[in-house]
Order: sequence, then C-alpha cells, then structure tokens
Amino acid sequence: MPRLDGRKALKRIKEDPELRRIPVVILTTSSDEADVLNCYDNGANTYIIKPVEFEKFLKAVITLGQYWFFTAEIPDEGL
Repeated sequence: MPRLDGRKALKRIKEDPELRRIPVVILTTSSDEADVLNCYDNGANTYIIKPVEFEKFLKAVITLGQYWFFTAEIPDEGL
C-alpha cells in the first residue's frame, strides 16, 4: 500500500469505532515474533505466514476463506 504499511493500516482500522469489529487477517512473509506480537497487540484477528509454494499458498487462502465465511460467527451489527 503506498504511504501506509500494514501495521499502520491495522492500527487505524482498530482505532476507528466504525471499523474496529471488521476481522483483519495478516497475510505476510514475516515470521518475526515481534511482528506477530505487534499485530495481535494491535487487534489482528489472525496472522498467517504466506507459504512460498503456490499450491500451499492457494490451500491456505481457500482454508482461510472457508473459515471466515462458513465457520466463524461475525456480528451483523456494526459491520
């Protein structure tokens, strides 16, 4: 994202009363523990390290979509 990295975007989303309930998924190449902690401390709902291999990446994205659309309970109000 030009001029705004993901950590800053996450922080802005979670500080905004109208947006803070939107689930935020971090999809990144970083496995650094400080990055993981920072994202969860700032309200991330999950942190996924992108697999390098395309097939594994595709499986991760499909699994993520299935979870958020078919398994997770997300409130209607406020979204």
